Amino acid sequence: MSSDTPHILLVDDHRDIRETLSRFLEKHGMRITAAEDAAMARRRLRAAAVDLIVLDVMMPGEDGLSLFRHIRETLDTPVIFLTAIGEPMDRIIGLEMGADDYVTKPFEPRELLARIRAVLRRSHSLPVGGGKRRGEETRLTFDRWVLDLARRELTGEDGIVVSLSTAEFSLLEAFVRHPNMVLSREQLLDLTKGREADVFDRSIDNQVSRLRRKIEPDSRNPTLIKTVWGGGYCLATEVRALS
Repeated sequence: MSSDTPHILLVDDHRDIRETLSRFLEKHGMRITAAEDAAMARRRLRAAAVDLIVLDVMMPGEDGLSLFRHIRETLDTPVIFLTAIGEPMDRIIGLEMGADDYVTKPFEPRELLARIRAVLRRSHSLPVGGGKRRGEETRLTFDRWVLDLARRELTGEDGIVVSLSTAEFSLLEAFVRHPNMVLSREQLLDLTKGREADVFDRSIDNQVSRLRRKIEPDSRNPTLIKTVWGGGYCLATEVRALS
């Protein structure tokens, strides 16, 4: 394989999953290093650099969330969680901690492949440097807007602050933290519901419509928050951190 071949670390305690996914991903042009638990994953990471980590949440001994915290202390390597149905809190916590995506078991290998490719495209397009690990930025800019996460303010290029409800702010924050990523309605609920004390009492679709009216040049023909039919919504613009 060439030096451009993506190197993926696959961490899962089920041997059949490791072997099946390894064969499938290698067939589609990726280099796979497998680990059966967190301890082995740590050794693999010390031995070689990887481009992305596929990490099972529920593992005996040290679980995936604990390993993820350790990884984020030193590395900004993209991470996709594997999480079983019935583990919504693990999914929410993982995304809040800064994971790049998650796939719910059982899943088709092609779905994981598509998500790996999407995350790699996003990570390769990010500017190098900056000093902060992803998720720690406090001011993010996109299109003609600046979102101040600490002050919870959205400011336009004219310097005027746009009023956002708690639900609208949480929804926009979910989008800017996952730019150019298709987020399903379930994922958007995971990322927003329960943040602060506000709970969505309207559908995600209604919240998106209200947010579009505040940030889109023409909310009837949105260019920022795009609808992906059968998938969900996507913030289709570059997001950069401001110093």
